Amino acid sequence: MTELLINLELKPGKSYQQQIREKLVELISKGQFGGRPLPSSRRMAKLLGVSRNTVVLVYESLVDEGYLLAKERSGFFVNPEVQEASLPKVVQNPTDNKDNAPKWSARIQHQPSAYSRLNKDKAWLSYPYPFIYGQIEAKEFPIYQWRECLRIAQSRNSLHEWVEDYIDDDDPELVAQIRQQILSKRGIVAEEGEVLVTMGTQNSLFMLASLLAGPQVKVGMEDPGYADLRNIFKYQQAQLKPLDLDEQGLVLGEQLRDCDYVCVTPSHQYPTTVTMPLERRQRLLAQAERDDFLVIEDDYESEVNFIEAPLPALKSLDSSGRVIYVGSLSKSLSPGLRLGYIVADRRLIDELRALRRLNYRHPPANNQRTLALFIAQGYYDSHVRRMRRLYEQKWWQVKQGLDRYLSHCQLHSTPGSFCFWLGLPDGLSSEYLVAEAAKLGILVESGDSLFFNGMPEQHYIRIGFSAIESDKIEAGLSKLGELISQLTGLPRPVKAKSVA
Repeated sequence: MTELLINLELKPGKSYQQQIREKLVELISKGQFGGRPLPSSRRMAKLLGVSRNTVVLVYESLVDEGYLLAKERSGFFVNPEVQEASLPKVVQNPTDNKDNAPKWSARIQHQPSAYSRLNKDKAWLSYPYPFIYGQIEAKEFPIYQWRECLRIAQSRNSLHEWVEDYIDDDDPELVAQIRQQILSKRGIVAEEGEVLVTMGTQNSLFMLASLLAGPQVKVGMEDPGYADLRNIFKYQQAQLKPLDLDEQGLVLGEQLRDCDYVCVTPSHQYPTTVTMPLERRQRLLAQAERDDFLVIEDDYESEVNFIEAPLPALKSLDSSGRVIYVGSLSKSLSPGLRLGYIVADRRLIDELRALRRLNYRHPPANNQRTLALFIAQGYYDSHVRRMRRLYEQKWWQVKQGLDRYLSHCQLHSTPGSFCFWLGLPDGLSSEYLVAEAAKLGILVESGDSLFFNGMPEQHYIRIGFSAIESDKIEAGLSKLGELISQLTGLPRPVKAKSVA
């Protein structure tokens, strides 16, 4: 027993109480103590190198939860009821039936694992220079304000507002806040029944494809574009059509005429960052009416756009109900929160709500209520203002660094976006560059999977900045520029450092 406890390595990031408690619960569940007493609090504290008070609090909490029994002058023992429940169940006459195991290759009707996708490095935190898209610096999350809203939501008087099953409804307070505080800033007016809360943009798109797509349905998508959008509609067996782009975003006209749906990212085209001008947005809506197709608008970066007067959303210009608007709180607050929303005609929302009920009923009600409070208390707007200032500063840092150290690349950038799209010098493979950069601690993303038919003759990479610390940006871009020069034989571009 002593050796087991000595091997407990206390790590930063969790309180000592939490770590000791988790270890004791694990040992109890494995039946490690038998009928023996646990080490005294004094002995345990000495073994672990913590204060006796810490151990006493852990023991007392386990007594309160029924794991331990305190016996006067004898110490702490595992509750016999817990011990009995923890005993391993013996399997009678186990047999090895591997030869009779199901042949999954013949049974699985779809294979999403084979779809092309943007490979995200799950160990991105270990890189000194993580120039990736879609993550944030954890230290920037408004933890104290979020915790305060969580405390209010979990107070005894508020528990009934979220502990019960909503069945297929959403938190009415969150829907009200989305309509009044978020959609209004994009110029969108929506009734309560025209908004559905989802578990993020990915979930929104999957539900839309499940309802709207099929073998006879043609869906037009920007090329390059969001890889998982293609995968989602491919899974539903829709006909996919790549759509050309130019310096103003999606090209209108003939290529859209035979589409049933057109998916578009007008605020910042994914991944080139191009913003579609107002005149083209109006012409897109006019063509949608004329040629009878619907538009799915993914407004994924709207909330933290640091341009003072961003263009209105397509949905705000829509007078005929042809735009299905998909929004997210991932970029503005936290990608791990997984909360988004769809705004559309009530009849579509009703069917989406019924589909969601079949799948997971509704997003976790505690997160919905906490977010509703977070917005209503003014914390959300305050956080967004702060993040706009931070991202504007980072955007200019990256822009200056790219101009200085990577001028041998073709730069595509739009103020207000969360990333930069770089065309690489002739002959340089994006996948090879990504692999070589990773060896230097630089994490960038290849653009290969974002094209319908693989990377064109010129290769591209994407440079994000929301996850990297400001003081790491210049050094990381300098190293990346030097690496590209080494790989291509091109002289390393070093321009005079500009003044912000």
